[in-house]
Amino acid sequence: MKKLAVCVALAVMATGAMAKEWKTVRIGVDASYPPFESKAPTGQMVGFEVDLTRALCARMNVKCVWVEQDFDGMIPALKARKFDAIVSSYTVTGQRRQQIAFSDKMYDAPARMVAQAGSPLLPTAASLKGKRVGVEQGSTQEAYAKAWWEPKGVTVVTYPNQDQVYADLLSGRLDATLQDEVQAGAGFLKTPRGKGFAFAGPEVKDPKTIGEGTAIGLRSEDVELKSMFDTALAEVHRDGTFRKLAKQYFDFDIYPGSQ
Repeated sequence: MKKLAVCVALAVMATGAMAKEWKTVRIGVDASYPPFESKAPTGQMVGFEVDLTRALCARMNVKCVWVEQDFDGMIPALKARKFDAIVSSYTVTGQRRQQIAFSDKMYDAPARMVAQAGSPLLPTAASLKGKRVGVEQGSTQEAYAKAWWEPKGVTVVTYPNQDQVYADLLSGRLDATLQDEVQAGAGFLKTPRGKGFAFAGPEVKDPKTIGEGTAIGLRSEDVELKSMFDTALAEVHRDGTFRKLAKQYFDFDIYPGSQ
């Protein structure tokens, strides 16, 4: 009987340990991707995903804490418990699903190439052969460019963050860049420093590398936290908060079919 009591006590302790009570959620973010996430001159984190995540955390009744992280180190840092969730325009791909879990989709994330306005370049290996294309390290656009362009003579140049990609495009060290279409449009082309540049060719599509929309990256074992995020995402769509926030940043539907 004594052994049975000890086993029961251990089982209760184990159950309690698994059912973590979330009061603070640390959010991993690469703050170089306006209008989704960036830092204001005051040092405050701003952007669409920042506002959306704050709305999610409010519904989850938890405190959001932002932790800056280079984009290519997101998954290792998440696994090392440097933070609890990745919210950084993080695209869902099969390769990433093998390492971590994801929330329900946050929004669509098409990829598009940018070059000088009037450039004849197209997002194909034949057109880009011998050219230099910049991508953010660890991004799905890097995966695409290295899989489909680099083996055919395109020089793919990787950078720690998107600001550095644009800096080299502006300086003439790059012929083109490949990144999220929405970010490129609102965060670069529609800003003063994007003057003289434009989208080059159509959207780049490849589910294997480009993925199928963005979501919140989570540790596989944090099942309860995933459920909390999914419930909160459903609520912000249902009550119109998602659409209201999106209209502050975009003049088109970032998530077709949302309420």
